[in-house]
This record gives sequence, structure tokens and C-alpha cells, in this order.
Amino acid sequence: MPDQPTTVTAAVIIIGDEILSGRTKDQNLGFLAEALNEVGVQLRECRVVADVETEIVAAVNELRRRFDYVFTTGGIGPTHDDITADSIGAAFGLKVDYNPAAVAILEGHYAHTGAELNQSRMRMARTPAGAALVENPVSKAPGFRVENVYVMAGIPAICQAMFHSLKHELVGGDPVHSVAIAVHLAEGTLAKGLGALQDKYPDVSMGSYPFYRDGRFGASIVARSQAPDRLAAAADDIRRLMRDLDGEPIEQDG
Repeated sequence: MPDQPTTVTAAVIIIGDEILSGRTKDQNLGFLAEALNEVGVQLRECRVVADVETEIVAAVNELRRRFDYVFTTGGIGPTHDDITADSIGAAFGLKVDYNPAAVAILEGHYAHTGAELNQSRMRMARTPAGAALVENPVSKAPGFRVENVYVMAGIPAICQAMFHSLKHELVGGDPVHSVAIAVHLAEGTLAKGLGALQDKYPDVSMGSYPFYRDGRFGASIVARSQAPDRLAAAADDIRRLMRDLDGEPIEQDG
């Protein structure tokens, strides 16, 4: 009997009123979903939380117990509404204060740039006690980690750079592979056969995503699995189902 694949899971918490208001469009979730899968970590949940400490604390404490890793984005800048560090401290019951290593990083950075390291900018050196820093190659103000919770900036370029700085620490499982096949058939036409295939391949998730293009209805079937052989067999059966229903499979990027 083949070994069961190893599954490692994660959740993302996107923090910020500006996301919920629609003023800022999140660009971090898609990046993190793909980047995590590349290192064998499956993103299983995402929450968008307002700049309210009690709500951040509740989300962090629930998700860090349910998933192997939690990643937060946003709320670690120099302004009064950047409350993520204090919220993480509250979630873990840790005092938040100036981190000497973070202070040294900021002092060196601002001495080099000639800009003023004022009290507002110094807020970016505050972390919960005992937190490990996450390098920020872009603007230097670091993120941090407490246990299995990684705290990163919300600015997409900085978030991505921070993730690349920390990803070597992650212990992943088997990555999820995917196959996407489209066809100009309505979902209702595919539904019965697709349901039977899902029963046949319980270890392969199958999602159906309808579209309407050029005056024609169709559906994209996305199959995902940690077992490449089972995924390949399921994909062959999906193509066969489409042809049996007089549709022609259209291969897509997974």
C-alpha cells in the first residue's frame, strides 16, 4: 500500500480596514496560496479582519490551533492604526516592547538613508517578547514570528520579500498538483458524471467553474491531488466523460 501523503496546512489573516472598505485591493492572498503550495503547505483558510484588536486576537488564537502555520499581512507600519504587533502580543499573552535587534536594523537603515528615525518609525521595532524577526529586504523594518504565527507587511512587494526570507523555515508536506480542463458543455450536463467521478476518486478534489464566452456556456473542471498518479487517472476519466457527452476537452494551465 503506498504511503499516505503528508499534509501541512496554513491560514492567512489579512488585516486592515482599507481592505474591507474596498479602497485597497488585496494582492497577497493569491501570491501566498501559490508560494505556500510550492513548499508543500496547503492554504486552507483566509480571513479578512478589521483593525480591531479583539477581532485580530480571536482570529489568531482560533487559526493557530487549527493549522500548522498562520500568516498575517498588514498593520505593522508606523501609524496609530498599525496594531498587529500589540494584537499578536495579546493573543499569546506576551508583553510588546522595542526589540533590540529590530531597533538596530532601523537605526542602521535610517542612518544610511539620512531620513529621521522618529518616534512613529520606531513603532516598527516593537514586537512581542521573544519573537524571532523576519527579514525585510525592501524597506528593512522587519516582520516577526511567534511560535507558528508569521507577521508580515501588507504592501505586496514587501510581503513577498518577507515570505521569501522566511520560507526556508517552513517544513512542508507533499505539494498539491492540479489539472484544469475546460469544455463547451453546461454544468448541468456534466454534473451527474462528474459526481460519479468524485466518488470514484475521493483523494482527488474536483471543482467545476462555469463560464460564458462568445455566446456559449461552458465549464472548467479543476482536479487537485497530492497523488500524481491518481490525478492523471482522474483527468483521463474527466476527458472521457466530456467526449462521451459530445464535448471536446480544452487543456488549461492548472
